Amino acid sequence: MHPRLLRTFLAVARHRNITRAAEEVHLAQSSVSDQIQSLESELGAELFTRSKPGLELTQAGQTLSPYAEEILMLEDEARAAVATTVGHRAGSVGIGALETIAAIKLPTLLSGFRTDRPDIDIRLTVAGSGDLLRKLDSGEIDVAICFDQGWPDERFVRRTIATEPLIVATPPGGAFASRKPDLAELASMNFITTEVGCVYRGLSDKAFAEAHVDAPKPAAEVGSIGTIARLVAAGAGISLVPRLAVADALDRGEIGEMTWPGPTRTASLVMIWRRRRVQPPALRVWLAAASDHFAPARSVDGRPRRATPSPS
Repeated sequence: MHPRLLRTFLAVARHRNITRAAEEVHLAQSSVSDQIQSLESELGAELFTRSKPGLELTQAGQTLSPYAEEILMLEDEARAAVATTVGHRAGSVGIGALETIAAIKLPTLLSGFRTDRPDIDIRLTVAGSGDLLRKLDSGEIDVAICFDQGWPDERFVRRTIATEPLIVATPPGGAFASRKPDLAELASMNFITTEVGCVYRGLSDKAFAEAHVDAPKPAAEVGSIGTIARLVAAGAGISLVPRLAVADALDRGEIGEMTWPGPTRTASLVMIWRRRRVQPPALRVWLAAASDHFAPARSVDGRPRRATPSPS
C-alpha cells in the first residue's frame, strides 16, 4: 500500500466526495478515482459505497482507516527521525494542555526546556480535554496534559505527573469557617459547574458518586473555570474543583475554599501520548524533561507514589 494511495483514501473518507478530496490532494478527479480503484484491487475489497449523502466507508474501509492514519504518521516520524540523525533539524513537539494547566504549570517548564534545547521547536495548543484527546488521536499534537478521567484506550500511554487537591470553592469571607457542612448539605446547595463532557464536570460528578451522594442539579452550567470563579466570588454558588483550577482567584482573595469531605480528595494530572514502537526523538526528550520537572505524585496520605511506567 503506497502512502500516496493511503493519503487519497483518507481524503475521500474525510470529505465523502471525490471532488473535494481531489482538491485536498491536488489531483484530478479521475486520478483520485483511479487511486481508490487501485487500492481496492490491491486489497481485494471495496472501500466505499455510494449513498445519497455521499460516499460511505464499507466495513473494509472502516477497518483500513486507522491503519492508514498510523502508517502515514509513522512515515512522517521516520522522515523526522532521519532528518534529526543527519543534523538537518532536531524536530518539534506539539503539546496540548488545559488553559489553567498551560497558565500555571507550564511556563517554567517550557522556559527551561527552551533554554536547554533550543534546537527543538515547541508548539503549544490550549483546548478543552475532549479537543485535546481528538487532536492527540489525529496526530495534531504529540502529548496532552490534563486531568485524568481514566480513559481506557490502550493506544495511549498515561503517566501521572502530579496530584491536585479537590476543594469546594466558596464565596469570600469564611462562610464555612465556624461549621463545615456535610456531604448531604453540600449537595443541597447551589453548585456551579462546567458542561457535561468537560473534565471538571466529570471530576465533580465522580467525587459525588464515590461519596454515594447524588450529584447536585447545577444552579448554573458555564463554559470556563474562570467564569466559575467569578460567579462563586459574586455569591452565586459554590463549586467542586481541583485547587489548581482556581489558584489565581484564591491567591487574590476573591474566593474562599473548604476541604472536600468526600473519600476522593485529589485529582491526578497526567501526560498522555500515543504508544509507539519507536518514540520520536524530540518527544522522548520532552517526556524526560517534563517528568524531571514535575514533583513526584503523592497519595492522599502524603507519601510519595511511584509514577506510572512509561512504555514506548
